[in-house]
Amino acid sequence: MKRRELVSQYAFGTRTAHFHVCRLCGVVPVATSEIEGRVFAVVNVNAFSNVPAAMLRHSAASFDGEDTSDRLARRARNWIGDVSFVAGDD
Repeated sequence: MKRRELVSQYAFGTRTAHFHVCRLCGVVPVATSEIEGRVFAVVNVNAFSNVPAAMLRHSAASFDGEDTSDRLARRARNWIGDVSFVAGDD
């Protein structure tokens, strides 16, 4: 997502994660969560083109009943840590 002005952010009820939404196509390529002063992120592989299915690992997950501290701990454990966004060249 090269043009920051075309990205909006949405947060659900707990507001512990921000979903970065492309205003042109509606795709959510990344979600971020600030945990103890660090930004963590997870990418949506469905937003990429030409990813071989063999490279992907699918697993069922349910986060029902997960409290906020458990949710943040899971993200800190599984998401990409210390993320920063920089402006790209056109």
